[in-house]
Amino acid sequence: MNQSYDPVIETKTKILDTAERLFGERGYSATSLRDIVAGAGVNLAAVHYHFGSKEELLDQVVLRKAAPVNVERLRLLDQVEAEAGTAPPPVDQVLEAFFLPMAAAAECNPPFVRMMGRMLAEGLMMGIVAKHFQEVTRRTQSALRRALPQLPEEELLWRIHFMIGAMAHTMCGPPDFTQRGADLGDFRSRIGRLVSFLSGGFQAPIRESREEQ
Repeated sequence: MNQSYDPVIETKTKILDTAERLFGERGYSATSLRDIVAGAGVNLAAVHYHFGSKEELLDQVVLRKAAPVNVERLRLLDQVEAEAGTAPPPVDQVLEAFFLPMAAAAECNPPFVRMMGRMLAEGLMMGIVAKHFQEVTRRTQSALRRALPQLPEEELLWRIHFMIGAMAHTMCGPPDFTQRGADLGDFRSRIGRLVSFLSGGFQAPIRESREEQ
């Protein structure tokens, strides 16, 4: 008998894997706990025992994949800022610290990327970010502020807003031109293009409003 076998861990893993798959295929709202129970081959009591509710189950599905990504993001941000010393850190390196761990995780977990795309489409992403990405968001914003001291705070926040939208579309929403045979490449290739695009955007001159012209 395998001494490392743990039926509790196996049951939790089955539930998490099934929830991730079904949330990605059907969406959060269209997936019931009973659907997850049937797919995982467990009973409803097991879901309630381990996770309590569907909302808490979603939190755990996100956390098990997001937590290692966030740890690596923070490690890379520490490295970029330490290397910069008192100088502004390079914008592209700050962006790579934020995006590359996500790209690496996405390569290994396509179902999770699909699920996050569904969460975005259902308007649940803001709540997920607030629960699971707040520290990384704060640190990245701080690093970008150091990297771009010439940008007023409001302008920086707008550009970060555009960054998040571009990230979500790049990772979770293939562009229309894929229907015409274009090659998206792997997630790392997509992120390389995105970092190049955003680096230019963050460093672009501020556009004067019509009232100021």
